[in-house]
Amino acid sequence: MQNKRGISQAFARPLSGLEIRPASVFDVFAVSQVLTASVRGLCQAGHGCDPQRIDAWTAAMAPGQIRAWFGGAGRYWLAERNGQAAAVGGLDPDGTVTLLYVAPSAAGQGTGSALLAHLEAELHSAGHSDGRLSATRAALGFCRKHGWRQEEAPAASCCLPCIPMRKPLG
Repeated sequence: MQNKRGISQAFARPLSGLEIRPASVFDVFAVSQVLTASVRGLCQAGHGCDPQRIDAWTAAMAPGQIRAWFGGAGRYWLAERNGQAAAVGGLDPDGTVTLLYVAPSAAGQGTGSALLAHLEAELHSAGHSDGRLSATRAALGFCRKHGWRQEEAPAASCCLPCIPMRKPLG
C-alpha cells in the first residue's frame, strides 16, 4: 500500500521467500549466473545489445574470476528467493556499493530494493555516514528512486559510462 507520495507503508507485505545472506566462494557459480543473466537480460540501456560490449562486460563474471574476489577486501551477499539465486550485491570497505545485479527472473519483485536496503544497512553499521556507487544508465532510475543522487559527470567504469552517485545513510 502506498500513500500519495509513493512512500511504502508499514503494512506492506514482506517479500515472501527472500533470504539475503553473505556469499562465499562456494557460491561462485550462482553469482556468475546472476551477474551474466542480469547484464544480458536487463542492462540493454547500458550496452545497446552490442555483443562485443556484452562480452567485454561479462568476461570478468566467469566463476574463475569471481572466485578471486573472495580473497580480497570486498564483501558479497546473495539474495535467494525460494532457494534460487535472485540477486548479488557487493561492498568495498571504503563505503562503495560495488555490485547490485538482479536476475531477470527476479526483476520487479522487490529483490533489488531489499538487497540495496541491506547493503545500505551494512555500510551504516560499518560506520559510514554515506554510501557511494557507480550506476549504469539502466540502473539510474532505480538508484534515484532509492534516494541516491548524482554527484559528478559520468565516468567510464565496468566497460560502460557510469554515473557516480552518493547517498547519506542513517
